[in-house]
Amino acid sequence: MTIKKIIEGEKMTIKLSGRLDTVTSPELENEVGSDLDSVKDLVWDLGDLEYISSSGLRILLSVQKRMNKQGSMKVVNANETIMDIFDITGFTSILTIE
Repeated sequence: MTIKKIIEGEKMTIKLSGRLDTVTSPELENEVGSDLDSVKDLVWDLGDLEYISSSGLRILLSVQKRMNKQGSMKVVNANETIMDIFDITGFTSILTIE
């Protein structure tokens, strides 16, 4: 998995590519957690993400709970495979997806 972070003031965009699973999720958790304190607007760009496992979903849920207290979070460019996973797990009702 590749993680690209773009920070513009209080906005952070995280662009993921590859597979977010039990092997790669600890790396994402470390990358995101270190910069969230000053973020008010978080955008996950999942256009190049091929797969997300339950450990990846757990990270999204954890970050969503944190962002509910300090700002907003949305998911953009989720492909059909990722949207199917969000639908099956009920994440479409939890996350803001555009």
